[in-house]
Amino acid sequence: MSDPIRFDTRVAIVTGAGGGLGRAHALALAARGAKVVVNDVGNAQSVVDEIRAAGGEAMASAASVSDADAVQDMVARIIAQWGRIDILINNAGILRDKSFAKTPTDFFEAVIDVHLRGAWVCTQAVWEIMRAQGYGRVLMTTSSSGLYGNFGQANYSSAKLALVGLMNTLAIEGEKSGIRVNALAPAAMTQMTEALLPAGAADALGPEKVSPAALFLVSEGAPTKTILTAGAGVIAVARIEETPGLALGDAPDVDDVAAAWDALQAQPIHNPVRAAWEQTQKFVDMAKAKG
Repeated sequence: MSDPIRFDTRVAIVTGAGGGLGRAHALALAARGAKVVVNDVGNAQSVVDEIRAAGGEAMASAASVSDADAVQDMVARIIAQWGRIDILINNAGILRDKSFAKTPTDFFEAVIDVHLRGAWVCTQAVWEIMRAQGYGRVLMTTSSSGLYGNFGQANYSSAKLALVGLMNTLAIEGEKSGIRVNALAPAAMTQMTEALLPAGAADALGPEKVSPAALFLVSEGAPTKTILTAGAGVIAVARIEETPGLALGDAPDVDDVAAAWDALQAQPIHNPVRAAWEQTQKFVDMAKAKG
């Protein structure tokens, strides 16, 4: 059996860690030796107190994740105290649920601001530090709503799938610097989600049952560019894949697409595309072969 995963030399930031999933992640990291920055606009200190009471090291931060200046101040404090930042878990989030037709623009902007802008701001604030270290682990918190859709959550699902796009590019850009970037789609009963989940789900969907997946994705042996879904002690990998494709000739029209549709639908799933350039190269190669 391999040695247990530890974080004894690591410094981790967990955003939105005053309760729910973030708190569970922070406690789990601290229990395995990490120094943890508990970021939350409302309840950070109580989680810091929990960590310290258990013998761990922690720092509280009330910085809003979408406030670039406040986040930079938080990062400066961490470097001054601990000298490095190894792990960032972008967990902070809010809900403003309504059907698409009834969603006001400010509901859309608020959700995008916390989930997408917040992850962008926090990741950019630590990126050069991780590059200089030659080591970093960044975790985006996506959602099944973003991956698959969910009624009444057009704003939320837009932000959550955007985080997958951010992960995909940062995983490519960070690879040569030892930075691995992944995404977690959790299923958990928290204050934010309790109204959306079925009655009686609380015991099965405790946030602490998601944290092992989060810790794996920020561990030394983590993969990169991976979407892991987790909940109720169950894990799965979600992938964006495409079929091998069909070459329609040099001047295809809409009738050619319609004629090929059934055959295209019947194709097996192809290997995941590693980057946008690979898909473009595939199309060019197939067109040349047909011509």
